[in-house]
Amino acid sequence: MFLFLAMITFSCGSASDNGPSVVNSAPSNSGTVPRYGYDIVKSYPHDGNAFTQGLVYMDGFLYESTGQYGESSLRKVEIETGKVLQKKDVARDFFAEGIAILNGKIFQLTWRSGVGFEYDLKDFKLLREFRYSGEGWGLTTDGQMLYQSDGTHVIRVINPENYETVKTIVVKMEDGRPLMSINELEWVKGEIWANVWHSERIGKPNHIARIDPASGKLLGWIDLSGISPEDSARDSENTLNGIAYDAKDDRLFVTGKNWKKLFEIKLTK
Repeated sequence: MFLFLAMITFSCGSASDNGPSVVNSAPSNSGTVPRYGYDIVKSYPHDGNAFTQGLVYMDGFLYESTGQYGESSLRKVEIETGKVLQKKDVARDFFAEGIAILNGKIFQLTWRSGVGFEYDLKDFKLLREFRYSGEGWGLTTDGQMLYQSDGTHVIRVINPENYETVKTIVVKMEDGRPLMSINELEWVKGEIWANVWHSERIGKPNHIARIDPASGKLLGWIDLSGISPEDSARDSENTLNGIAYDAKDDRLFVTGKNWKKLFEIKLTK
């Protein structure tokens, strides 16, 4: 996600058989949590100019929110080619963030403006603006409620009808410290999977956190360090940021900010 140095930085092999299907593993009693690796099933082209802040799979396509002032957009993307099939530019004074799709609508956050946008899924027509306090980072849904991150260790559970917070989820690391900088979110088989902005600062470069939405308990880490070295080496802000899950076919896609590739992966133990 963005500028955060001293609080002024920018936030967002072969296939195996146990990818997203391993989501129910519980932490051990020793205070540690399971750690998973990955196999790359397939890689796809991704727009290297897309500063990815939100990623969602829906009915055979990817929907992507890209950030940066003057460059933010909402996109519908063809997975196989990376071609942008539909695009709506966001006004230049907004820095777009996470997105979620619910009930035929796309919800899109912005970073520090306290303003979000609700669009029609089919034609990207703006239906309304909504307001929230604090920053907007990641967004996902369980099919009923929205879940929003704000750069802290707290995830808000949101009523999509009025965008009011109905409860909060506090997330902590194995040692009890707050898991800060929770970024782009995805709902995967009853868990929240979260990118952590600049996770190398906690010794876990390009890691995804698996979170129990009922308790906030950390259920595991997915180690994606090294998945796209040609991208992550170009710029310190080219961090992993984008998780999309195809529930029907049990496929998991990941990418990063300005990455030139999108990866379909399976988890390994």
